Amino acid sequence: MILGPFAARAQKGDQVRRIGILAAASAHPIDGFRERLHELGWREGQTVEFVYRWAEGDDTRYPALAGELVALKVDLIVTWGSPAALAAKQATTTIPIVMAAIGTTLDNTVVPNLAHPRGNITGFSSQNIEIAGKHIGLLNDLVLDIRRVAVLSNAANPAAAVGFRYAETAAKAAGLSLDNIEIHDASDLETALLYLGRAHPDAVSLIADTVLLAQRQRIVEFMAANRLPAIYPYPEFAAAGGLIFYSPDFDDLFREAAVYVDKILRGANPGDLPVKQASKFKLVVNLKTAEALGLTVPSLILAQPDEVIE
Repeated sequence: MILGPFAARAQKGDQVRRIGILAAASAHPIDGFRERLHELGWREGQTVEFVYRWAEGDDTRYPALAGELVALKVDLIVTWGSPAALAAKQATTTIPIVMAAIGTTLDNTVVPNLAHPRGNITGFSSQNIEIAGKHIGLLNDLVLDIRRVAVLSNAANPAAAVGFRYAETAAKAAGLSLDNIEIHDASDLETALLYLGRAHPDAVSLIADTVLLAQRQRIVEFMAANRLPAIYPYPEFAAAGGLIFYSPDFDDLFREAAVYVDKILRGANPGDLPVKQASKFKLVVNLKTAEALGLTVPSLILAQPDEVIE
């Protein structure tokens, strides 16, 4: 009997499987991913081990980090974010890749068909780029007399321009003007923040990007110091004291990704597993931060959150 490459990986018996994690930095959803694998019967140090490679806010590191995981001959690679997924795809056509979260706009770049990905890659579309428009709507409801919004993004992320277009469409519908403030890597952030401080828009929206995520503490502190209402694309910003975030439920996405990993390690072909879209989203409002900014959160928004931080 001739086994395909993915079925052959399932024939390793009691050998410990090695899962490469390629992301910007460690974050809470990755803990949930490990917990879900444990629920599915995998024991860290006994039947599975994790090999981490963090880009630490520098997207240019992803190709080399992906190459390291391939050289280490991991059994499977899990990615978070579009740059990580693209780097992994370019690094290997044989090692299975599970995208725990990738922007919807790039799905067709990574896989030819979402329902039938074929090849060695599958995963989950976060739709975190499309919700840039939803962010503008929430700011319009939250900030009194809002007229001008600054959009902060990482131009090195190929999804950023698409996210800005979603924000632009929503702003036009609401009668708002937008400033497009771009960085190209983490070293540009201070210049961008300096501009924000001088321009002082009515509000700020961040387009989802793992470089910005890695700089969340600095960004949240700056917004507070300059009394700028801002909406964020990741829950970690709320934990750092950010005003409001709306995003896909990344904990849910990573737990779903663990199910795909389990199936592939047991012999499933990743190309037979459809790329799925996020189905759960979260809204969190920090009332303490709102009070510090002199904002009264309208009942329209208070009726929606999954969590209110007092």
